[in-house]
Amino acid sequence: MDPIDLRSDTVTRPGPAMRQAMASAEVGDDVYGEDPTVNRLEARAATLLGKDAALFVPSGTMANQIAIRALTRPGDVLLAAHDAHVLRYESGAAAALWGVQIQTIGSNGFFDERALRAAIPYRDVHLAPATVIAIENTHNVSGGRVWPCDQLDAVARAAHERGLRVHIDGARIFNAACAAGTDVARIARSADTVAFCLSKGLGAPVGSLVCCDADRIGELRRIRKMLGGGMRQAGILAAAGLHALDHHVERLQEDHDNARTLAEGLAACGLELPQLPETNLVLFDVPAGRFANVPDAATFARVAREHDLLIDPIDRRRLRAVTHLDATAERIADALDRVRGFMG
Repeated sequence: MDPIDLRSDTVTRPGPAMRQAMASAEVGDDVYGEDPTVNRLEARAATLLGKDAALFVPSGTMANQIAIRALTRPGDVLLAAHDAHVLRYESGAAAALWGVQIQTIGSNGFFDERALRAAIPYRDVHLAPATVIAIENTHNVSGGRVWPCDQLDAVARAAHERGLRVHIDGARIFNAACAAGTDVARIARSADTVAFCLSKGLGAPVGSLVCCDADRIGELRRIRKMLGGGMRQAGILAAAGLHALDHHVERLQEDHDNARTLAEGLAACGLELPQLPETNLVLFDVPAGRFANVPDAATFARVAREHDLLIDPIDRRRLRAVTHLDATAERIADALDRVRGFMG
């Protein structure tokens, strides 16, 4: 039985065309700004996001942390939604590296301008100043949910009116744009900085970009160097990113359709869905006491692995499955057959 890996959209592997693009990439030393393929990727990313400039970095976590450092000072407060990636999945980096505190607001990955205004402390020497907000779009823990553009604009406007800066953690911003029927520049237009991953739904093996205005790019580049993120002949990796932007954006709707098929099939097996997926992330719960052979999420994941199906638990009852470039409609149908087989 061939393994089916639905743990994340980071598990994709470059296909022959992407590997050929990487093998034939023109390269130079990117720390000197002399890698032509990296330069093309950064220019392309900036244009797509409607910003002046972009910086190629090894990972999404580094992209977020570079932006946080550029937008804050030690002792500042960053406001973000509950379960934000910058708080939950970046190993305490904002506090450890930059002395930045993260305060959560809202629920299920979202907050509105009223919640934002209420969370901003009044000016007092005793209080840490809130100086930046982070918006995660799509929001991971809530199941790949998409921020409505009008709500995002209203929150960003309220932040800017109070002197706060806006960062968008757009690891899956192309999924968000696909689901919203718009383009990524529309989503990013209110942000001071925006990061996105090449190595998730877009199917590249490595890399993220931070996009910003022209007057900020020099500082971002310096922070990347501080973190050891300056790569040399990185065009080999950048070529994969260019291939992904050329060939893997339009097909994201397939992942969303496959996620809906998977969710509906899991529900038909008696598993519970907190909501139908908006993008390519499927959350589902193992109901308490219903299945003797899979009483909880950890057991479900273990039994699924015994059937060569990889899905990650995220808490005692809940699991997350992610559709992606290598999870075709046929493989999703096969995955559901395997679940039906061990669920009885």
